[in-house]
Amino acid sequence: MKSRLLGGLAALLLAVVGAILLFVYVQGASARAQAGLEPVNVLVVTEQVPAGTKSSDLAGKVRAESIPKSAVPEGALTSLDQQDGKVTAVALQPGEQLLAARMVGPRDLVPGTVPVPNGLEEVTLLLTPERILGGRLEAGDTVTVYSSFGKDDGQTGLLFHDVLITAVQKAPSDPKNSAGSGSSDSAVAMPSGSAFITFARSDADAAKLVYSAEFGKLWLAKQTDSTVKSTPPVTKLGGLYQ
Repeated sequence: MKSRLLGGLAALLLAVVGAILLFVYVQGASARAQAGLEPVNVLVVTEQVPAGTKSSDLAGKVRAESIPKSAVPEGALTSLDQQDGKVTAVALQPGEQLLAARMVGPRDLVPGTVPVPNGLEEVTLLLTPERILGGRLEAGDTVTVYSSFGKDDGQTGLLFHDVLITAVQKAPSDPKNSAGSGSSDSAVAMPSGSAFITFARSDADAAKLVYSAEFGKLWLAKQTDSTVKSTPPVTKLGGLYQ
């Protein structure tokens, strides 16, 4: 009788201890789950972004969203404040979080280059300084391309907007040739010669670039965040002043 009573008390005690342990475990799991659900504001991509896009061009392509902490990977960015001068290392897709590892200096992957967006190819052309902003273009810049043909055809037209420059190869500027040499530390050095400009474009567009460079001349205009893009008609001598 006494042994059965002791056995019953032991079983009851084990049951109570088990219930307490289960309660503590459940409470801990709940706390861990709540910690994982703690919202964190991170930048999320809202539209497709090609590789080589400058951080200054990302403002309208990302937005801050509140996401559970457990779903935020290490290195997720909360703002673009620390990304000045960087470009996207790879193409970004809508819905993905913007990671610090996706932002690199233009020269970090291959010196003087930025990645080629998926589906495009590179083509390099030799252009004189006056056709490339006096040699001030850099890898990662986006340009508008114009083609101009000589007296026989006598016409100039816009070829493309939004052309990514993936590489620029040029001789270093000679300080002796700086505009206003010796008069100002901010004087811009004159370019030393022509430069190889590499573009990322489709095969069909690359053919147009090559044709224009081979039989005419190309002019590049650097785009900015506020550049207005239109579709001007081909300019000919007869319609130049209309």
